[in-house]
Amino acid sequence: MGRLYDRAFEILAAEVKRCAQKDLTAQWGQKVVMQRLEKLCRQQGEPLSAEELRQVIADQFPEFKSSILKQAARVNHPPRLPKTVLWSGVIVTGLVGFVGIANLPYPIIRRPIYQRMPILLFPSYISMDRNYTAAIAAVEQANQLVNQATTQADLTLAEEMIQQAQTHLEHLPVWFLGKENYPYRYCSLITCHWKFTLDEYEAVRQNIERTEARIFQEMNAFIQFNEAQSAINTAKQTYQTAKPGKERQDGMATWQKSVELLQKISPRTIAGKQAQIKLTTAQKDFEEMVGLSIQTTQGNGMLTAAQQYAILAARASQNPPHSAEEWLEVIELWENAIERLENVSEESSSYWDAQEKLAEYTDNLYTIEGRLQDEKEAVELLKQAKELILEWREMAQDSNPSISQLRRQLNQVIYTLEAIEAGTTVTAEAQDLLRATRNTRDQL
Repeated sequence: MGRLYDRAFEILAAEVKRCAQKDLTAQWGQKVVMQRLEKLCRQQGEPLSAEELRQVIADQFPEFKSSILKQAARVNHPPRLPKTVLWSGVIVTGLVGFVGIANLPYPIIRRPIYQRMPILLFPSYISMDRNYTAAIAAVEQANQLVNQATTQADLTLAEEMIQQAQTHLEHLPVWFLGKENYPYRYCSLITCHWKFTLDEYEAVRQNIERTEARIFQEMNAFIQFNEAQSAINTAKQTYQTAKPGKERQDGMATWQKSVELLQKISPRTIAGKQAQIKLTTAQKDFEEMVGLSIQTTQGNGMLTAAQQYAILAARASQNPPHSAEEWLEVIELWENAIERLENVSEESSSYWDAQEKLAEYTDNLYTIEGRLQDEKEAVELLKQAKELILEWREMAQDSNPSISQLRRQLNQVIYTLEAIEAGTTVTAEAQDLLRATRNTRDQL
């Protein structure tokens, strides 16, 4: 800081100018004193006292008033804020601090604020709305990127959008919604408007999880696609530089396996669709350079793909009973496997292996179709039995019910329940109803 401040400089300069009006010599002294004062304004150090100011001026103006020196010394300090401004800052700081404390994410603080003066939670409402809206927008953008993706870069961008959505979601006050069971809402001093509930949070979170799972599947497919392309290029170069004989045969086998990697990529993914396009080119190159027929290559690939679908179908069939929708998914997998086996041509070396698998898979398909039919019939029979039970209850509520008619109705219920096959999703419920119905009949 300077040793001479502006206010003190102005007071001294005015008095020096007044003193310099006496004669020309005094005017020369004015110039000298002003240069000293300007230098002191730029000089760093402690503010000048009245005595120090007198020493600066006294040699040129001995008659300089002491009262002016004392007045200049009093105001020779950094500018100070007015008390009103200072207190206003203190009050504003206190209010901001109080609002900040009121918006701390702790139930012991927010519960009484929410119940008595919810307007103080307005910053939390704004933050919640911004994060909730941003999370929804990020998920929608991610879904749009995945649906329209053509490259792995699109999926990477979609993954970043999902991470942003997750970040925004983590800032939402779910602990307050779940534990306190209070919906957040925009409130004035009188009324509250828009609400944010736990169900809305769960809906956004589930949407994020579904999108994450889809991105993960698509990214894995692209990794497989890139690995397959790299393996094909490496195998092709190895075959071209291999010596005739066993080395060339090994290179041919490696190349063929690399081409088959494209067939293992799920066709439901973006990379799988691109792989189907690359597969035709890869098979054509392989046929031209190695001399194998396209039917043999396709046959091996079809057989491999059929086996993959069969594995998926077998896994999906485990741990029955399953609903009709689940059995339909299993049937679709077996049909996909059979379709690929049927496309293996007779010229392929895999033809007879495919025929053997075709008989096995067809038998499995018939078995699953039977399980599906049993499930559908069981659900329908249980529905009919429940309707008969309702009719029986109405008959039993008559003032003078016929015992024989009631027994016949119960026998019809028992006959319907006994027709339900074991191993369905409704078998356990049907057995419970069957036991209860038999007990009722025996009591009659």
